[in-house]
Amino acid sequence: MFPSTIFLSGIDMRIVLLSENGRGENGRGERIRLRRLLPSWTALLTSHVSLLPLSLNVALLASSLSAADWPQFRGPAATGATDEANPPVEWSADKNVAWIAELPGVGFSQPVIVGETVYVTSSSGPSNERLHVSCFDATSGKPRWHRQFWATGRTVVNQEMRVATPTPVATAERVYAFFSSNDLICLDADGNLLWYRGLMYDYPNATNSLGMASSPVLTRDTLVCQLETDDASFAIGLDADTGENRWKIDRFRKANWTSPVVFNSDDGPLVLLEGAKDVTAVEPTSGKTAWSFAGGGSTLSSVVAADGIVFVPNNGVTAIRPPAGGSSPETLWRTPKLNCSFVSPVVYHGRVYTINGSGVLNCGDAKTGEVLWQMRLGGSYWGTPSAADGRLYCPTREGVVKVVDVSGEKGEILAENEIGEPLSCPPALADNALYIRTDTKLWKVAAP
Repeated sequence: MFPSTIFLSGIDMRIVLLSENGRGENGRGERIRLRRLLPSWTALLTSHVSLLPLSLNVALLASSLSAADWPQFRGPAATGATDEANPPVEWSADKNVAWIAELPGVGFSQPVIVGETVYVTSSSGPSNERLHVSCFDATSGKPRWHRQFWATGRTVVNQEMRVATPTPVATAERVYAFFSSNDLICLDADGNLLWYRGLMYDYPNATNSLGMASSPVLTRDTLVCQLETDDASFAIGLDADTGENRWKIDRFRKANWTSPVVFNSDDGPLVLLEGAKDVTAVEPTSGKTAWSFAGGGSTLSSVVAADGIVFVPNNGVTAIRPPAGGSSPETLWRTPKLNCSFVSPVVYHGRVYTINGSGVLNCGDAKTGEVLWQMRLGGSYWGTPSAADGRLYCPTREGVVKVVDVSGEKGEILAENEIGEPLSCPPALADNALYIRTDTKLWKVAAP
């Protein structure tokens, strides 16, 4: 079902090739010895690896993404919302379920969708040392390709975490997959390996006992990753074409699971790096600091940038207006009642939505911070809701997606849809469909 397996060994620096049935032609894995891999892993680009089952003639896809795509963590603008989808309100085993695909491992990463392609990551093995990148056809749910790698870094995580917690980021031509082991893999749309970075090889102390969860972002041909721990703590910008370092900046030493976010300023895109001490905006190609907000942020829920405002989760939500010329941001409002807990804020149609640790959904005015209404959803939440067509789709750890109408003056629960497995990541929304990832399965919910 999942052909074309590639193993990268971080212990002896070997590539191990297996045939489609999982064995070499002589009944065991064939091994090709490579010279010691450089920190930038350029050996993978220059070594002769003609036995890899990869196409030599790759059709180039359109470079632009559709507004209907969901190419990264929390959607096209990382707000958790889209105006390009109208997914069903209700579904069941025999209603509005287009397909359910089995995954080769476990994980909490969100699926990403570009056109008719769905990417998702997972891990498997006794120590979750096998890293999987899977590609599915969005219409049929059939696997297009699957690649498997050996982790080169630490795969020990808390029992409530997964090695495949970071969400990949994709373009029409490529997918960039990141794992808690700090393995970063770039594949083209046909599954051809373009480059591979074992960041633990370069930065062995960039880890924590619970596991890493920050998802990368892509802008200005730079892939930005946050690796913030109690020991080594930094953000890094990589050339998206080669995987080589463009910059690296030190960050506050405290374990942090938030993800970087792209903010489109008047002078061009900036990358927002959130941590316990501050929120810092950096220029993506140089890593140079543009401005910093010293009010502190969360180490669990990530910032949201929408309509020129940055919404910072820290003891509620603080709204700041970034400066035009490098000074300090202006604080517009701070509302402790918009408490986030694990869940990141969702900004949708002029409102800010959060879910607190007691399962209460809060709705605030994005301009003023005024709390407009609150309602008790019930359940526990790790995954951020996703918004479309005037509704919030709220995934619970109890395996239920609660659909809430937020188009009126008050919220109203429209449906509670049973999935049957705990849900730990946001649903993805694309092409009038809802893509729901459980630990072991990928669902597409869509009307016939």
